[in-house]
Amino acid sequence: DYFSEDLFGLIGESKRPPYRWFLVGPCRSGTTVHIDPLGTSAWNTLLFGVKRWVLFPPHVPKSVVKGRKLLLPGEDDEAIHYFTTILPRIKRRAATSGGKGDYSNFECYEFTQYPGETVFVPHGWWHAVMNVTHTVGVTQNYCSKRNFDEVWLQTRSGRKKMACSWLRKLQEHYPDLARRAKALNRRDRFVMWEDDPEAQRRYRKKKADKERKKREKREQKEKERARKKEKWGDHRTTERRKETHS
Repeated sequence: DYFSEDLFGLIGESKRPPYRWFLVGPCRSGTTVHIDPLGTSAWNTLLFGVKRWVLFPPHVPKSVVKGRKLLLPGEDDEAIHYFTTILPRIKRRAATSGGKGDYSNFECYEFTQYPGETVFVPHGWWHAVMNVTHTVGVTQNYCSKRNFDEVWLQTRSGRKKMACSWLRKLQEHYPDLARRAKALNRRDRFVMWEDDPEAQRRYRKKKADKERKKREKREQKEKERARKKEKWGDHRTTERRKETHS
């Protein structure tokens, strides 16, 4: 079966990052151009409606894909404006650049998705989507053996504690991938979170600082409520005195 391999599934639903979504979108809504997180690939199946897609290979620079230099004052990069205005400008600039500078080897792939069709988004590819009509779909990000290297490199830094648990599961179920992960760590001289006392110290300090700020904010709110209550009590006392004297 296609997309049956899901290596993040080894660490369980409660620990893995969000990865599967049921999508309901109105006409003209969509997503701005982006790359999916942690080096994952994705599939997107449309159940109802029509979607318009554009994909850029990884070698196309972010500055080109975003088209920020082509925005006019007051314009935004929402999906509808990106597809109707910014993307045509990007393609015109690429066509007139002579294949030089940031636009060398420029590529983009546009297509329309209809109900029952599934789109595959490779890891590292920029993409944007616009709902041509009201749509309903489902999508999932995943890690397989094909994109394991990139996912591992991003996960070990972006999800440090989860990466430690994942590596232990890989050692148990996919020892070849565990060896590959360790080889990548040695190549980059990367130290895993659980083997890095300094990183753990920074984590504990950051967590303690966060808890302290939450506690201080909570205490401040309690003081504000107490002051308001006291002020309201003084006000009512004054009112009663006026009523008594009158």
